Amino acid sequence: MRTVDLSPLYRSFIGFDHLASLMDAAARTDKQPSFPPYNIEALDKDKYRITMAVAGFSEDELSLQSENNTLIVSGTKAGKEQNDERKFIHQGIAERNFERKFQLGDHVKVLGADLANGLLSIDLEREIPEALKPRKIEIGSNKMLESK
Repeated sequence: MRTVDLSPLYRSFIGFDHLASLMDAAARTDKQPSFPPYNIEALDKDKYRITMAVAGFSEDELSLQSENNTLIVSGTKAGKEQNDERKFIHQGIAERNFERKFQLGDHVKVLGADLANGLLSIDLEREIPEALKPRKIEIGSNKMLESK
């Protein structure tokens, strides 16, 4: 696999170091496991939903944590001693622990989560601060101050 050296971006573009570090993080070869499967859908212009298939997990076995634009969803299966007594002929339902990380964009907040029918739904919303929203500037509304 080819690696891309982004260090010229750091010394050539001033103020774009955040973009370069995001590209660097995306290019890392840290593989995430494919379990559990998930969907990401856009509900509206600034609203999103992540739906994860977490069959067999209860609410107290799941954990959601958001820090530094990263959403971490983890599941820890409790009651392993009960599973030792069970003897499976075929076990197709995975009961293993997991941790999945989602990189969130700037100003994306987690609104809440819901668990129903083995599906964990996490609602997200992008809240752009007023200072960053485009504003209309009226022509001719600014009078220059006369110097005395």
